[in-house]
Amino acid sequence: MEKEKNKILLVEDDTNFGTVLKSYLELNGFVVELARDGILGLAAFRRERFDICLLDVMMPNMDGFTLAEEIRNVDPDVPLFFLSAKSMKDDILTGYKLGADDYITKPFDSEVLLHKIKAILKRNQEMHDKNHSQVEFHIGSYHFNSKLRTLKHGDESHTLSPKENELLLMLCEYKNDLLPRETALKRIWGSDTYFNGRSMDVYIAKLRKYLKDDSAVEIVNIHGNGFRLVVPE
Repeated sequence: MEKEKNKILLVEDDTNFGTVLKSYLELNGFVVELARDGILGLAAFRRERFDICLLDVMMPNMDGFTLAEEIRNVDPDVPLFFLSAKSMKDDILTGYKLGADDYITKPFDSEVLLHKIKAILKRNQEMHDKNHSQVEFHIGSYHFNSKLRTLKHGDESHTLSPKENELLLMLCEYKNDLLPRETALKRIWGSDTYFNGRSMDVYIAKLRKYLKDDSAVEIVNIHGNGFRLVVPE
């Protein structure tokens, strides 16, 4: 079976440069969506999943730094590259403080960019494989496949959202032990703010609903500390 191509979000307001770079990356095996400004780029990111984002810094409507902050609120782990004509030290430091994996000043060698993209994607895949080497779990009478994002119980199968899937995976990794709130919030939501905490509580409630048909399985709230997925051994 043919390997699924990595998807790149390219946000660049220079039409000619963006089109040329998009074509070059597509010729090298990537699927590329080109957005012309930060607002369109954010809409695209919220609409679908990307493996890496390439962001121009100076753009109309929403600049690249603001866009990066918005993207990080949605997905704290997606790799970010800034592509910018701004080469001042303060701009570069701002980029890295926002969690950029690289800050590349224009003009640049497209082949060098290509190798940097491949290197970061290879590193992330290796880290993912290491962290998630186990993808299938038995939770009482349920069967959970984190790779397919499916939770099965008898003849019923439910497809989990990405955050539901990641949260249930972490609970399984900490099965019958304490999953600290801070650990889950930082890994899935990017930070342990009050509002992210309330969001996680909503997802916990959803998971409890999905697991309600096995009375021996329970997600226990350890007040002020986190959660424990209780599963009979």
